[in-house]
Amino acid sequence: MLITLALLAIVDIVVGVSNDAINFLNSAIGSKVLSFRTIMIISSIGIFIGAVYSSGMMEVARKGIFNPGEFYFDEIMVIFLAVIMTDILLLDFFNTLGLPTSTTVSIVFNLLGAAIVMSLIKIAENNESVSDLVNYINTEKATMIIGGILLSVLIAFSIGVIVQWISRLIFSFQYEKKLKSFGFVFGGIALTAITYFIFIKGLKGSPYYKDLISYIGDNDLLILIISIIIFSLFSYVFEFLTKKSVLLIVIGIGTFGLALAFSGNDLVNFIGVSMAAYHSYEAWIASGIDASLFSMEVLDKKVPAEPLLLFLAGGVMVVTLWFSKKAKTVAETEISLSRQIDTHEKFSPNFLSRALVSSSSWFSSKVFNVLPNVVQNKIELSFKQVQGKVLTKDQSINAPAFDMIRASVNLMVAGILISIATSMKLPLSTTYVTFMVAMGTSLSDKAWGRESAVYRVAGVLNVIGGWFLTAFGALFASGIVVFLINWNKEIMIPIMLIITVSILVRNFLYHKRIQNAKIDPESLKKSESKTVQGIISESSDNIIKVLKRSDKIFSMVVNGLTKEDEEELKKTKKGVKKLNSEIEDLRDNIFYFIKNLDETSIRGSNFYIIILADLTDIAESLDYISKKSYKHVNNQHKKLRFNQLKDLNDISQSFNNLLNQIIEVFKDQRFETISIVMSQLLQLRNNINDRINTQINLTRKEASSPKNTSLYFNLLLEIKDLLKSILNLIDEYSKSYKKE
Repeated sequence: MLITLALLAIVDIVVGVSNDAINFLNSAIGSKVLSFRTIMIISSIGIFIGAVYSSGMMEVARKGIFNPGEFYFDEIMVIFLAVIMTDILLLDFFNTLGLPTSTTVSIVFNLLGAAIVMSLIKIAENNESVSDLVNYINTEKATMIIGGILLSVLIAFSIGVIVQWISRLIFSFQYEKKLKSFGFVFGGIALTAITYFIFIKGLKGSPYYKDLISYIGDNDLLILIISIIIFSLFSYVFEFLTKKSVLLIVIGIGTFGLALAFSGNDLVNFIGVSMAAYHSYEAWIASGIDASLFSMEVLDKKVPAEPLLLFLAGGVMVVTLWFSKKAKTVAETEISLSRQIDTHEKFSPNFLSRALVSSSSWFSSKVFNVLPNVVQNKIELSFKQVQGKVLTKDQSINAPAFDMIRASVNLMVAGILISIATSMKLPLSTTYVTFMVAMGTSLSDKAWGRESAVYRVAGVLNVIGGWFLTAFGALFASGIVVFLINWNKEIMIPIMLIITVSILVRNFLYHKRIQNAKIDPESLKKSESKTVQGIISESSDNIIKVLKRSDKIFSMVVNGLTKEDEEELKKTKKGVKKLNSEIEDLRDNIFYFIKNLDETSIRGSNFYIIILADLTDIAESLDYISKKSYKHVNNQHKKLRFNQLKDLNDISQSFNNLLNQIIEVFKDQRFETISIVMSQLLQLRNNINDRINTQINLTRKEASSPKNTSLYFNLLLEIKDLLKSILNLIDEYSKSYKKE
């Protein structure tokens, strides 16, 4: 068990850093004022220093949640093993989804859940009352943590909104000139806040922390005033000599401070349990008492962590930061939710996000209208964004997500809030604070505009929901694992380890597959050409791909109906859904497409829009055909009659031949022969009309299944619409091609 705990501690560091990297990387990465390499070096130094001086925080895992003296050595080891296994799986689950969560909350509720179940087992064995649970659990601490979670979310978001709103009102989006005038004062305040945060929060637990606090004494205010003056002078000199904004220094030092604080305070979340287990083992070995009789009162004493282990843990954290792909996935979530310009939205809107956006818009408009016109004009001017080149959604991903003002506020506000909470000894999650501050500044900066608000709010709600899932999931999962291991250690420990490793491997392979997924060569491409000729050429490629996929989907539908193959019909639904999604992306890109056209090529936009409309009609017909067919088979209705299936197979064969001819015409650009193909399409439509009339006569004369007849008629009618859409498509294309 001890060896297992040591190995799992390394894994816990990896999954923990992958999730918590969001806390200190995103402001610097999002603003893109420093190179990625520079950001990583600064963060690595902060992480390593924080890890080496994190000894004092290890007490949380030893006695912060439960009373160790109430448990024996064999029981405490079961608790620790269950905690670290469930903590790893929970954090890795969130990493795979790309959602930030709190490693502090995860470890605390894992400890709480495991300790509660082990306490209940002891209570049952000793014939005690459930009310005796308070003797085993540190209920006061647990209550404070839950209260801290709720408060940190609300306070961080609110303060982020207020400070960013004031900052933007002062500096506006055209902040360069104002920064030259009095930006050094802003820099002085920001650097003071961040450095104060580093010493108060970041170095807590270090050998110098007590000396530092005793030196400061009651002179906090005086020190802050002197620091603001010194840092303001430094900012002025820096800008004068380098001709660069001091916000570069603010972002760099802020990133270092958050990285240091994360490592110094959150390392306990990753190795604290394993180190507590090691200290328990040392005490038990020295005692010579049976494991089931040795009380763990020794954990009530303060035991410094081994410097070598802290050094190694810091090294693992730095390596993980550089090489973890999941850390980048988690970071992308917050950056996408706080991006100033519209881009690909990661989350889908829901009822709650729509309601919140609607009510907030109504309330803000009412408040704004109450203000005097002069104030309204001043606010509108400050929040008016610089109009540059219109970027496509794909291009916007590589552009800075926000400017240096917002990045500095994110780091400064997060640092101050965590400093205050630490000085007041309030439990606080660095993830919750940094994330909610970033969301608050995004809202205040109008990054959540009419075009993106419902998506962004839905994303924030998903992340917050995940936080509560972390707490409840950790509480119940660790308790279940404790129960199973305690039931039969020899059998359940190997089984639980196999399950843990299997899930980790599965999540790793899933994430790798998603990250390394190559772009499907058959997927539709957005038009990037600025000329009519280029648009026509690019549209030709998309038409070929749509026709190929339409032929495949239609053939699968007919084959699925013939064989009553539910799985094959389900695949057709997925294929149509993917096609619809790609066409929808092309339609969403129309604004950017038109904006980037040459003045002489504006008429190309009309052609492009008509082609997209025809492609949409094709996809909608396929969607109807696929869903109707799947529903029929899935509901176990009678199979289509032999003659009906024969008709559909004949149509499918003719459809396949015609589409292949059309594809060859588009490939070779031989549009002089397109009239022959169009006449064959019309002939096939007439043929379908004949089959409809035949089926009407059969329905009147012979008894047949109403469901079969309904499906057959619906399919034939929709196939006619499908052929009509294809006719319109090739007719429009051939006309435009001949004009050019």
